[in-house]
Amino acid sequence: MTVQPPTRTGLLLVNTGTPKSPQTADVRRYLRQFLSDPRVIDMPALGRWLLLNLIILPFRPRKSAHAYRQIWTPRGSPLLFHGQDLAAGVQTALGTGVEVRLAMQFGEPSIAGALDAFQAAGIDRVVALPLFPQYASASFGSAAAAVLNEAGRRWTVPSVQIIPPFFQEAEYLDVIAALLQRAIACEQPDHVVLSYHGVPERHCTRTDLTGAHCLKSEGCCSTLESANRSCYRAQCMATSRALIERLHLDPTATTTCFQSRLGKIPWIRPYFDDVIAELGRKGVKKVVVAEPSFVADCLETIEEIGLRGRETFQQAGGGDLVLVPAPNATPEWVAAVAKLVRRSSTWIV
Repeated sequence: MTVQPPTRTGLLLVNTGTPKSPQTADVRRYLRQFLSDPRVIDMPALGRWLLLNLIILPFRPRKSAHAYRQIWTPRGSPLLFHGQDLAAGVQTALGTGVEVRLAMQFGEPSIAGALDAFQAAGIDRVVALPLFPQYASASFGSAAAAVLNEAGRRWTVPSVQIIPPFFQEAEYLDVIAALLQRAIACEQPDHVVLSYHGVPERHCTRTDLTGAHCLKSEGCCSTLESANRSCYRAQCMATSRALIERLHLDPTATTTCFQSRLGKIPWIRPYFDDVIAELGRKGVKKVVVAEPSFVADCLETIEEIGLRGRETFQQAGGGDLVLVPAPNATPEWVAAVAKLVRRSSTWIV
């Protein structure tokens, strides 16, 4: 009787990516790859090429490189090393029956390299966890599509399972709530801001197959229903409601907003920079800012909010702005991710 070797599963933790270094050439290379994705800039190929090569790439890389230099560490990019630490922690939590790898959709370590390593190890079942709590086509959708596309390039196509967005899962909410609670208890802020990465308005309306709900009224995101079940803004608002309820926050002293917009087209509102400036003009002395759409600190958290956001707040008349750290690779988040993937996949026990 032939004894079959035990079946192992590959767990792929997927994030967007980071430049190799904060030098302008590396940042330009990263931005070219990132912004060439039709899910990120969703316009016809010719228009996207013109926008990228005539408007964005001639000017933005130098500015972005300066921003990256503000956050770069001896270990390199925070997004990368926090991801590596998370993968190592989850590997320990799940044991030898699962091989855990971090992969970046753009840059290194790549999705292709991770799938090659799984194949070399005889692993033909892959569970992918895009590290984006809420669904947006430009983040979660893009990462999930990249995993499936890369898997499909192989002669022997592995079985792939994508773990869905986890914005309502207790494992995620409990960790974010605990981080926020510690900051509130320590800082005693006058106002709490929940800032999420922004997307163009059309990215939300395209998920509404009825064409009659998303962004058609002021309260369109007040509940989740069939028309907005895949709407990024609605999922962010659901996360905020859950955090407010868990922590018994005062809704009148808590604001949900969106950051990181690009270009002149309408992005989902309210905008972070407008919100924080208005709070400063009102004389608010201390603000705590949490960013529930990020599970690892990166350029958008440390530099955009922690540095530029604080400057905007203070120039408008505000006092101190305190940034709540992302879960990164804390023991609580490692345990939460391990529990989440065990519950979400029949391949991982």
